[in-house]
Amino acid sequence: MTENKTTKREQQTQKMNQLVHELVQKIDRNPEEPQNYYDLATVLVDGNDYEQAEELLMKALGLFDNDEVTVKDKLIYGLANVYYAAEEYPKAIQWFEKITSQQLKTDAYLMLAQSYLALGDNKRSMAFALTAQGKQIMKPEISNLIGDNLLALGDFEQAGSFYDQTLAVDPDNGPANFNRGLVAMVQAEPYAIYFDKAKKTDPDYFQKSQQKLTDIEKFLKTKQE
Repeated sequence: MTENKTTKREQQTQKMNQLVHELVQKIDRNPEEPQNYYDLATVLVDGNDYEQAEELLMKALGLFDNDEVTVKDKLIYGLANVYYAAEEYPKAIQWFEKITSQQLKTDAYLMLAQSYLALGDNKRSMAFALTAQGKQIMKPEISNLIGDNLLALGDFEQAGSFYDQTLAVDPDNGPANFNRGLVAMVQAEPYAIYFDKAKKTDPDYFQKSQQKLTDIEKFLKTKQE
């Protein structure tokens, strides 16, 4: 089994290296196409090569400094996502806030909300999530984000409502199922179905979130005493 995992990892690495090579060639053939830099940076981030991705996008921002706002904002958005993926949230926030084009504004608000959530600043995160919500039809990732903030703030009933909105559109969303299960526990509702679905659809998240489950169990025990 370990050998199979190693082989699979090696195959993924080879595939990633090949993709990087192809994208580098695309840049060499057409260095005046900003999308090529963005695409390569995205692949580098997927491979956890944040330093190279940052360097590439910084270079691209210098090359396309005189281009229209939408071009520069796409590169800025990419750079901000590099910092977010690297868990450098203050830097990510700094760059997401630079985005002004309407095409990316909603996505930037959503990522600002995610960044503040990661920093534990639930009120600011909620503010940006609600701003993102107000600019378009509710997306499941937005309703889920609002649910996460409400859960962190202890507003379980409202959190459950937003998780339900997420699951109505995306029933196999592992994190939403897990957190909806936490809400159900607090509200003395059937919850096993949510945890079972979360474990099936996103076992990694289920495993990583066991501390949340422990915290809720302690919270309920304290209430009973």
